[in-house]
Amino acid sequence: MAYKIKFGTDGWRGRIAEDYTFANVRRAAQGFASYLAEKGHRGKWVVVGHDKRFHSENFAAAVAEVLAANGFRVYLTNGATPTPVISYSVVDKGAVGAVNITASHNPPTDNGFKVRDEHGGAIDPEGLRRIEALIPPSADEVKRVKLEDALNEGTVVYFDPAPAYIEHIKTLVDLEPIKEAGLKVLVDPMWGNGAGWFPRLLEGGKTVVEEIHNIRNPIFPEMKRPEPIPPNINVGLQETVRRGADVLIVNDGDADRLGVGDEHGNFVNQLRVYALLAYYLLEVRGQRGPIVKTISTTTLLNKMGKIYGVPVYETGVGFKYVAPKMLEVDALIGGEESGGYAFRGNVPERDGILAGLYILDMMVKLNRKPDELVQLIFEKFGPSYYDRIDVPFTGDREPIEERVRNAKPETIGGLKVVGFRTIDGYQFMLEDGGWLLIRFSGTEPLLRVYCETTHPDRVQAILDDGLRIAGLK
Repeated sequence: MAYKIKFGTDGWRGRIAEDYTFANVRRAAQGFASYLAEKGHRGKWVVVGHDKRFHSENFAAAVAEVLAANGFRVYLTNGATPTPVISYSVVDKGAVGAVNITASHNPPTDNGFKVRDEHGGAIDPEGLRRIEALIPPSADEVKRVKLEDALNEGTVVYFDPAPAYIEHIKTLVDLEPIKEAGLKVLVDPMWGNGAGWFPRLLEGGKTVVEEIHNIRNPIFPEMKRPEPIPPNINVGLQETVRRGADVLIVNDGDADRLGVGDEHGNFVNQLRVYALLAYYLLEVRGQRGPIVKTISTTTLLNKMGKIYGVPVYETGVGFKYVAPKMLEVDALIGGEESGGYAFRGNVPERDGILAGLYILDMMVKLNRKPDELVQLIFEKFGPSYYDRIDVPFTGDREPIEERVRNAKPETIGGLKVVGFRTIDGYQFMLEDGGWLLIRFSGTEPLLRVYCETTHPDRVQAILDDGLRIAGLK
């Protein structure tokens, strides 16, 4: 029986040469082509891009061959390209969607197949289910044309997506004050697609931008995976101190996520970064509009919503929920716990490059370094302490889900439980406004246990209780 391709939170990911093979990538591409054809898009353009993982450019070429054979025209990126740049290219080129060959932050053994809609955003769950249903059971049912022939016929065209994206970015943030601020910025693109972008955007002024891990190396040395959280960014944090940098900007492997290190070499967690970005737009730039957040990110946003008089919408985890909601409500900002943030005026897609520029602009406009910005947020909205435990998991989920679903703890981490939600996984609301969330990852075989609290000394106790509730401790 053919391998069953299953689309998760953000497309399909698999282990290279085991289930992520050329045959299966072509099957997935055929499913996407059939989905677009059902929507009446045959003959229109689709953007195809890739990251710097093993064989990614060749997998992307295979996708282009299938799309061309199905009557679509393809803009194929001329090199490894950040996911947000690919997403913007969909809008810039008037394409009907995109395929991005990337496994984002997964381990080096993996690769992936991301799909995007005509807005450059994640396709909603119903659309993903339809694509999955249209994937043929056999590679024999895949239409395919040779790339060389498609290039000669003009049905596949190589293009450089960078110039249009850069001009677009300049309409969203004034780069000149950042260039002239005299900052020392250390950037860690995690051996991935973000390499070279910040130096290119900020060259020519007093600000100095230095990079580490900025060449192609698909085994990702000095980190477990290209995910912008500790311990993967520990080398970058150490280098921040050693080089005397004012800030560490980290992008994951496909540059759609942002990690931040402060001037002391401490990690600024993703929930705090989201709060900083929302405050920047609401207070520093005086903008207004709805906030979209997944249930696994910070309640500081809910407090901001009340103070600034803007609605806050909560969704399940993943941009397949965030992006459609952003479009529906014309959101000012949308984001998730993984470090992905999207902004009005841009495509409804995570953009680690734009998010990094916004953090730098905030530093310049408020004349504060990252740790000082965090303290400012705490002074205005109260403290936030967060952590997450990932537990590898294979097998039957139901016993764990049943155990958690039926748990009725009166307290967690010494805090009274005041509510219970099942928007995505199982979330216990705590008396201090914090929460504990237990859910299975939609992209990897992991059980995730997350928490946020106002008490720094209770974080570990809350996580430990979460593991006990799941029967894993």
